[in-house]
Amino acid sequence: MPAAFFVVRAIVADASKRAAFDRWYETEHVPDAVKAFGVSKAWRFWSLDDPSLHQAMYQFDDEAKLDAVLKGDALKQLVADFNRDWPDVKRSRETLVLAQEFVK
Repeated sequence: MPAAFFVVRAIVADASKRAAFDRWYETEHVPDAVKAFGVSKAWRFWSLDDPSLHQAMYQFDDEAKLDAVLKGDALKQLVADFNRDWPDVKRSRETLVLAQEFVK
């Protein structure tokens, strides 16, 4: 089965809060998510085109593992933590499945 990905896009509109958001995401949120999800890889990005846009991507071994996380309590807790700490940050989620890998 091909790898599956969970992508979270967040808009940190207030530029004065981006450094604190970055620290929180790096030191708290991603470590918690990686542990809870049991993912094989994770990445974080800031957009070069839109400085307010932050993305996090989590790679799962397959679609079944991603689906289990999406239906589980770990994601609900991570969302609750995010909402508690960053109530004004709007975000969206997307799930993807790998169609083809060109370069390793």
